[in-house]
Amino acid sequence: MWKQLHAKINETNNMFENEGAVLPQGFTEEDVNRKAPKLWENGFDIMFCRVLKEISTGLYALHLSIAYREDVINFYKQLSSITQSYYNEFTQYLLGKSILPRPTYTTMPTSTDYITDKAYMKGTNIMGDKRPLNTIEFGLLYHSIETNITGMNLMRGFAQTAKDREAKEYFIKGIQLSKKILKQDSDVLLQSNIQPPATSGETLTDSLEAPFSDKLMVFCTYLLSSLSIGGQGFSASFNMRNDLDVKAGLQGKDVFTYAREAELLMISKGWLEEPPKMDV
Repeated sequence: MWKQLHAKINETNNMFENEGAVLPQGFTEEDVNRKAPKLWENGFDIMFCRVLKEISTGLYALHLSIAYREDVINFYKQLSSITQSYYNEFTQYLLGKSILPRPTYTTMPTSTDYITDKAYMKGTNIMGDKRPLNTIEFGLLYHSIETNITGMNLMRGFAQTAKDREAKEYFIKGIQLSKKILKQDSDVLLQSNIQPPATSGETLTDSLEAPFSDKLMVFCTYLLSSLSIGGQGFSASFNMRNDLDVKAGLQGKDVFTYAREAELLMISKGWLEEPPKMDV
């Protein structure tokens, strides 16, 4: 994967240079500690890479949809292909090692039905009982729990090794936010007698030496929060139970606030590069 992506970095650099644009600094060797001892065990590295490929899939799709130059469109098409290939490899590896649990199976439908009662949207009946989740709602909840488990363990490692006090406090706040979302989403599944997912890996070691700089760890947290905001918006659009919409909206607000804190923290530390300005 590194060879393929490094080649794309060189291609990106050539695009900037051909247009006479200065290269962004981004992150360098100084932001990675190759000599740091292992911080996580039991497949967390692959689990984390899988989440990063989820983020990449969304970003490349977005960039592809706003590109007009043919070479740029082809560039993002190639990146999308690389990302999808490795996402599949990571998923199959984790499943094969029994680190990533498979979602709950459901009986296949034998007929086509239509919604005829508006109470379906309320999710409750006259007795106050909520209707069972449909498969779309379950899938969205499952994905939220799965990614927040990984995010929570990532924040634990970041908080354990961060050198900057404010960054450490920020990561601890992220742990609490992930726990809050996990509890809310797990409670919804349990109300429908569905066992919430739990990965068997992601064990944190006792190392205090950070594998990444505080700058890179905060930016990574910002990326994960942005993915979560998009996920909550997607959930609010496709959930058909009003209580789930409300939950997604409130969670989205919390995650947005948390992501905005990352921006302010990076600005205060001089870690956030400014995007190119538009001509005026």
